[in-house]
This record gives sequence, structure tokens and C-alpha cells, in this order.
Amino acid sequence: MSRLLLSLENIGKVYPRTVRPGQRFSGFWQVLRRGEFENGICVLDGIDFEVRAGESFGIIGANGAGKSTLLKIITGVLAPSHGAIKRQGTSAALLELGAGFDPEYTGLENLHMNAAFLGLGRSEVEEKLDDILAFADIGEAIHEPVKHYSSGMVVRLGFAVVAVVRPDLLITDEVLAVGDESFQKKCIRWIERYLADGGTLLMVSHSMYQVQKLCRQALWLDAGRARLQGDVFDVTQTYLAWHERRSARQVEGEAQRRTDSGSLYTVEDLQVNGAGPDQAETVLQLGDRLVVETRLRSPDGRSPVVSVGIVRVDGTPVYGLSNEQEEIALAVDNDGFFPARLVFDRLALLPGGYIVRAHALDPEGLRVHDTLEVPFTVRGRTREAGLVRLEHRWEQ
Repeated sequence: MSRLLLSLENIGKVYPRTVRPGQRFSGFWQVLRRGEFENGICVLDGIDFEVRAGESFGIIGANGAGKSTLLKIITGVLAPSHGAIKRQGTSAALLELGAGFDPEYTGLENLHMNAAFLGLGRSEVEEKLDDILAFADIGEAIHEPVKHYSSGMVVRLGFAVVAVVRPDLLITDEVLAVGDESFQKKCIRWIERYLADGGTLLMVSHSMYQVQKLCRQALWLDAGRARLQGDVFDVTQTYLAWHERRSARQVEGEAQRRTDSGSLYTVEDLQVNGAGPDQAETVLQLGDRLVVETRLRSPDGRSPVVSVGIVRVDGTPVYGLSNEQEEIALAVDNDGFFPARLVFDRLALLPGGYIVRAHALDPEGLRVHDTLEVPFTVRGRTREAGLVRLEHRWEQ
């Protein structure tokens, strides 16, 4: 088993309430007397994970989930309110822009100071100075005060030092989202080589593409707690599906069933791979079999029309068809209902969150009387973009 570089056990962080007059003094006094305070704001709770040499670990979550606070605890900027953290080996952190730089000093002076923090002596810095300057590629600006730098130039300088030092553990927080595209690509290529040579990465990012590209394991933080942890594709795809559903609810509301008050033809039941609207959500792998089963009611004995549609959870239509279009009539069963079974042997949907909608129409197929829907999720180890996988091949 590889060497343990970082271990977090039941990490939590609580801040005192300081909004109302007197709360700040009260919190300060409680800390002095008891070493802790009551009725604080919990921003992290029960965080456990390990990072071993050679691993790559991503932390994801919405704004305010506690990601940056967790990284500050990991790097020693903040102390946890409870829990234990263990660190071994050398580490370098690229967190907030300009962190560790003095704006009044030149880039070259800051370079020497930053390298010293990472364990390089002055002679080692001079020996590697040409490599650092070449990686940063900011020209004569290296002799200007950092306060005159753009945000992208600050990142270039900070990353250049780390690239030459090559720590045991590299910790990043969205720094690759800053700067021009060519430098971002240079950093990605360097991280890939660093990982291939046995380096270890802990990164926070809102870019699921970058997390999937660079990390093997991931942690999804939600409101300060670990919502899901494990394989990077499972975690990121579940997170994206949750995000899409949350966005869809904000726009369309949360109603799952929409029934015309005067409806005659109804969808009595809808199941996706055996799961109905009130059951645990179905999770499929890319290319799995999808089975949609419906049961319709007709008040007059005539065969209704069933229309089945698949939409992404944000409302984007993906595919739809009806039995009428393919000239298939629904037959009544012994219970007086009209069942239908639609099978997709190899589902071409890319990973994400989706919804199956079944519509009950009159026998003429002119009017939708009732709708029932069931969500499902597709997962898979792929970074392809879009909604569906199209058959293809590369040729040279």
C-alpha cells in the first residue's frame, strides 16, 4: 500500500454567530472560558477521507458547500473545531489568488520567498531560476511589483514555482480557471506528467471535465457534509444530475404529475426498469437496457394512445414516440387496463439525469389527457459531451 500523505477524521468547523450586537464579544468570551462556543454556525461536519501517494482526489460542490474552508483546514490556514488531521511529506498549495505574495515586492522577490516556504534554499532557487521564469513566461514583468500584475500573471508565477519544486502533494483551488487558455493547457499538461510520475493531487473545481480528466476519486460536499464519495465518474455524474434537477425545479416547480381536471384517459402506472414514481430512482450504466412500462385507463373501452418521451432534467427534449406513429394498437388486459412495454436494448444516452414521461392521449391522438413521469440517471466512464453517443470511428 502506498504512503499515506493526508488523513482527515471527523473534521468539523463551527464559526460563532457575530451578526447581532454582542454576539462577537459573547463568542470571544465563551472561547476564552471553555475553549469553544455554543450555537455557532456549522460549515463543515463529519468529513473523513485519506489521500495516498500517487492518488488524485477531487472535491466538488455548489458555492457555499464548504470546499474552500476544507482546503484551508487541510493546508493549516484554519484550525478545525473538532476532528483530527494528519499530514506527511511535502505539499504545495495554490489556493486564493495572490495568497503568499506581498504586493509591494517584485515578482522575483516574491518568487524567492515563495520558494523558501516550499523548502528551497536560495542556491536551489538560483539553480532553477531559468526554468521557473520560462514556465511563468511573464517577461520583464518579473521585476515589477506584484500589485501591478493581472490575476493571470499571479497564477503564472505561483504555478511556476510549484512546477519546479514538484511537491509530494499538490493542492489547488480553481486556479486553473484563471489566466489565458494557453497557460491553462500548459498547467494541465504539467499536472498530467506530474501524476504519471507518481505525484499526488488534491483539487477543488467547478469544472467537472477537469475533475474527471485529472482525478480518480472525488468527494461531493453539500452544506458542509459529505454527500457522496468514491469513483470520480460516479460522484461527478451524480452531482451533475442533482444540479440539473435543482435548476429544473427552480424554473418549472416540483410537480411530477400534471392531470387535466376533466381527463378521461389516464396513465395509471409508469415504471422505468421496474421502478415507479414513488420508488428509488433507477441508475443505469451507459449502454444498458431501458424498459418503459405503462398502463393506461380508458373510460369508454376504446384503445388510447400512449406517447413516451425522454427529456433531460433541465427540460431539454431528447426523444419521443407514440404507439400510433408505429401503427401499434394497445390491447386491453384482464383488469380492463391498456398496458404497453417499450424497450431500448442499448440506451445511447450519455451520463446525466433524465426523465421518462408517459402521456395518455385520446384514441385519435389529438389531445393529451394525462401525464406521469419517472426520473432516472445514466452513469458511465466517459467525458463525451452532449446528450447521446453516436456511432463513430477515427480515420487517418
